[in-house]
Amino acid sequence: MRHTLFAAVAAVGLLVASAASAQMVHYTAKLAGTGKGSGDVFAMLEGKTLTYTVNYKDLSGPAVAAHFHDATAPGGNGPPIVPASNVGTSPIKGTATLTDAQIADLNAGKVYFNVHTAANPGGEIRGTLAKQ
Repeated sequence: MRHTLFAAVAAVGLLVASAASAQMVHYTAKLAGTGKGSGDVFAMLEGKTLTYTVNYKDLSGPAVAAHFHDATAPGGNGPPIVPASNVGTSPIKGTATLTDAQIADLNAGKVYFNVHTAANPGGEIRGTLAKQ
C-alpha cells in the first residue's frame, strides 16, 4: 500500500514538473541599427517571468539606456515596457514579470530590445525577439 501511494505521489510530481517545463519558451534577437554596434538578446519565459541576457559591442559610445519595447506591429515602434538596469557594460542581465498582454505581444513578434547611446538617443541598435 505504501509503495502504491509513493508511486502515485511521484507520478503527480513528474506531471507537475513536466507542465512547468513545458511553459519555458526561448527567444532570441540580433541587434543592429543606425549605429555601428551589434549584439544578441537571449531570453527565456517561464510562466510570466522573463529572464534575459543581452550582449552588445562596438557602440558609438557608452550605452545610456536599454529597454524592451512593445510595438503595435512586428517591426514597428512602441513604448518601453521593461527597462534594463546596469546597461553601461555588456552583458546586460535581468528578469521582469510580464503581463498576459505583453506575453501575447512577445509571442506575436511585437517586442523588441533597444540600446540607446548619447549619439543615438532614439536607439543605436535594436532587434525583435523571435521564438526559438
